[in-house]
Amino acid sequence: MSDEAPDSLIPYDDIVQEALRAVVGRVLGEVEAAGGTLPGAHHFYITFKTEAPGVSIPPHLKERFPDEMTIVLQNKFWDLAVNDDHFTVGLTFNQIPAKLVVPFSAITAFVDPAVDFGLQFQAVGGPDGPEPHDMAENDEPDGAPPTGSDDGSNVVSVDFGRKK
Repeated sequence: MSDEAPDSLIPYDDIVQEALRAVVGRVLGEVEAAGGTLPGAHHFYITFKTEAPGVSIPPHLKERFPDEMTIVLQNKFWDLAVNDDHFTVGLTFNQIPAKLVVPFSAITAFVDPAVDFGLQFQAVGGPDGPEPHDMAENDEPDGAPPTGSDDGSNVVSVDFGRKK
């Protein structure tokens, strides 16, 4: 017998990734339904691929973040609108307002540090994953964004390791 798993005819990894991204949509939808107000100390770091299909960001941001960027939804955001496949939000970058359109399929990470919760998704791109990038410097709170850790935090990462 072989130790290798057989090739699946069911795309489990795609199904799981889509379901986990739906969590992000539901959370953002609840914030939208509450009038764009985050409950308690909740705030979100959302990382997405800037070149993914359907992403719309101003040219100066695309130039600065040609592969991936992280935004913060906490204090200064407006016009949050959540649809089945994407969300839109207004943010400021260096005091310049911008409207962003982000498909859920472009998201690579979602973190709510207030409750130590995070989701990481397979990158939409090359086999080496996303390139390192700077924070978007919108209305981020004090302190650096949380990263995955081995301390028992609530970060969920799913990687089915596709055969090449």
